[in-house]
Amino acid sequence: MKVLLDAKKRRYVWSSGDIHTEEGTIKEAEIKTNASIVKTNKGAELRVFDASFSDILSNLYTGPAVVNAKDAGAIIAHTGINAKSKIVDAGTGSGFLAAYLSNITDSITTYEKNKLHYEIARKNLKKINPKVEIKNKDIALGIDEKDVDLVTLDLPTPWEVLAHVEKALKSGGFLVCYLPNMNQVQELIEASKSYNLLLEKVLETIEREWTIHGQICRPKHEMLGHTAFLVFFRKY
Repeated sequence: MKVLLDAKKRRYVWSSGDIHTEEGTIKEAEIKTNASIVKTNKGAELRVFDASFSDILSNLYTGPAVVNAKDAGAIIAHTGINAKSKIVDAGTGSGFLAAYLSNITDSITTYEKNKLHYEIARKNLKKINPKVEIKNKDIALGIDEKDVDLVTLDLPTPWEVLAHVEKALKSGGFLVCYLPNMNQVQELIEASKSYNLLLEKVLETIEREWTIHGQICRPKHEMLGHTAFLVFFRKY
C-alpha cells in the first residue's frame, strides 16, 4: 500500500486503482512506477511513500467510537507488553484497540457481543492482522483464555467481569479498563476490592499538537483532550 500526500497535506491511502482527488486524477499505472512524486491530470504534484501501520489504520471504517492512539500508546507503554504477550480484549467496537495491540503481539483474542460491531471489527482486523481471533460473545459469560498477560475492557460495566478476569490473568498480569466517566471509575475501584486485583493508577492522557510555520511556533487552537480514564490493575 502507498500514501499520497498533496500540497495541503491531505492523505490518500492507496492499494489499487486510480485515485481521484480535489487536484485531479492519478492513474494506477503512474503510482505503480514507485516514483516519489506523481502528478494528477491537472498537473498537481503529490508525494508518494510506503504506507505504515498508522496509515492503514486511519483508512479503516469506524462504526462505534474508537480508542485512539494516545490512549492505546499509554496502555502499551505502561503494561510493557511485547511479542510474547498474551492479550484478551473486550468491547471490540470497531477493532482499533485490538489493532494497536496486535501490532505488538499476534496472541490476542477480542470479544464483541454486538453482532453489527463484530462484523465491522472482523473486516477491519482482517486488513490489519488476520491472526487476531475475534469472538462474537459476551465476555460477561466467561473468558476462555488462561495465563493472560493483559486484559483490556472497553465496557460500560467492567466490574461485572472481574471474577472472570481474575481467573484469566497470570500473576503480575494487567487489567486496563477504558471508562469515560469518573463515577464508573469509582464503582470499578470499589468492586475490585473483592478480588486479587491491585489498583496501580488512574490515568488521563491529553494530546496537544503544535503549529510550526516559519517564525510561528504555537500550540494549535484545538487539542485532543479528555477521551476516557484508563484504570490500571495488577493481579496478585
